[in-house]
Amino acid sequence: MAVTEVLRRFNRTYTQRIGVLEESFLGTGRPLAVSRLLFEIGSAGAVGVRELRELLDLDSGHLSRMLRRLEDDGLVATTVDGADRRRRLVSLTTAGQQAYDDLERRSDERASSLVAPLTPRQQERLADALATADLLVRAATVRLRQVGDDDPVAREATRRYVAELDDRFPAGFDPGPLAPEPDATWVVATSDGRPVAHGGLRPVPGRDDTAEIKRMWVDAGWRGAGLGTRMLRHLESLAREQGYRRVVLDTNGTLTEAIEMYERAGYARIDRYNDNPYAEAFFEKELSSAS
Repeated sequence: MAVTEVLRRFNRTYTQRIGVLEESFLGTGRPLAVSRLLFEIGSAGAVGVRELRELLDLDSGHLSRMLRRLEDDGLVATTVDGADRRRRLVSLTTAGQQAYDDLERRSDERASSLVAPLTPRQQERLADALATADLLVRAATVRLRQVGDDDPVAREATRRYVAELDDRFPAGFDPGPLAPEPDATWVVATSDGRPVAHGGLRPVPGRDDTAEIKRMWVDAGWRGAGLGTRMLRHLESLAREQGYRRVVLDTNGTLTEAIEMYERAGYARIDRYNDNPYAEAFFEKELSSAS
């Protein structure tokens, strides 16, 4: 990834999550929050108001005021979704597209001016450092929340989990229809409203003191930021809260990075405990009273 692109991405990550004191973001005359809203609408095309609220983690009143400002400036238009009249869609006007393009241009110019004095080698070092910093800042702001397995974000995470395993397993992966599990607890990690990690916890039949961790998945672009370990510890904590004394899990031998994570987290290998045809390695961990 070019250093200017890394700088632009880090600039957005840092300012969007940590904040800036400028009243005019990148000299556009609009504050950061409104500029970010404009950017998200332009990146998505026509996007639902509800999705924007989830994406930006805003209350409806604040979002409405910002949308009204953009509408008053002639930059966005709000319409009713023809497929669902309860859903409002927001899209850029012609003037809004020009403002979006101007925001992108200003961001590129800011990034280029910052790296101009550096040698190519220094730019490479800066790109590596900023890519790591960007990932860690984003990881620090990830939200973990319990969801039902019919939650749209959970369904998207499960779809991507299945697709990745199908791509990585030598013989593919086809779990068949995933039936609802009313006794299971599902957790999804989101960033900007999008799933970046997922995992579940369900009771093991015949073993009242044991829960099984299922469908552990971390988006490939987020690996290396400790998100998998964070999700694992969160599921263990939920298991303790639900009265379990141990957890078990299974995985495929192809997933070497997952196996290494489980072993670092104190999981011990055990004999096969289920008939999952894709499982090749089985683990167990005794839960202490506190983690």
